Amino acid sequence: QVEVVESGGGSVQAGESLRLSCTASGFMFVNYALGWFRQAPGKEREGVSCVAWTGGTGYVDSVKGRFTVSRDNAKKFVYLQMNSLREEDTAIYYCAAAWGGSDFCSGSNWMTASYQYWGQGTQVTVSS
Repeated sequence: QVEVVESGGGSVQAGESLRLSCTASGFMFVNYALGWFRQAPGKEREGVSCVAWTGGTGYVDSVKGRFTVSRDNAKKFVYLQMNSLREEDTAIYYCAAAWGGSDFCSGSNWMTASYQYWGQGTQVTVSS
């Protein structure tokens, strides 16, 4: 049975930090790229970050320099360190897994690629 579970969301003030975690089971974690997506009220879901099985990463422009994605293949965890949070980062954040090669997260294709497994999401609220 496949499970993808996010945690670490919460309510913070602008400028503060949060670290999201995602654990996955039921599939060969090491063979999958892991993506973080978010959806704000009234907006479409957007790709935030991606980390390939080799550790290669990708980010949406709006979070570059503020967010850092990483993964621990042994523990089957992926993390999203979010610093200097802004009100516009408020959204439900989702973790997703996609079968992909070492270059899956390069360029921007990862944002619209097909992801096979999704978590239920964790709420991040940033207030001024």
